[in-house]
Amino acid sequence: MMSEKMTTYNLYTTDGCHLCEQAIGLFYYAKQQQLIANDVALKMIDIVEDDKLVERYGVSIPVLQHPISKQELNWPFDLDGLVGFINNDNQS
Repeated sequence: MMSEKMTTYNLYTTDGCHLCEQAIGLFYYAKQQQLIANDVALKMIDIVEDDKLVERYGVSIPVLQHPISKQELNWPFDLDGLVGFINNDNQS
């Protein structure tokens, strides 16, 4: 049964971005190790499909964004930074 309180973070990315692949790996590693809640998901948003997103994130991807608060975690981040960002954001 899917949780009513699922929080889906946006990950601004694009094809062939090795840093984005590292960020995705960190996210799923954190979930596997139960460092972040099971009701947290990731939605990949390819910036190349939107000129405004390319302008905003073109040189800074990957960027993780909370869909409601719009707080962002910019690369470079490590496992601790990712876990802290998600867990602190989900306290509310």
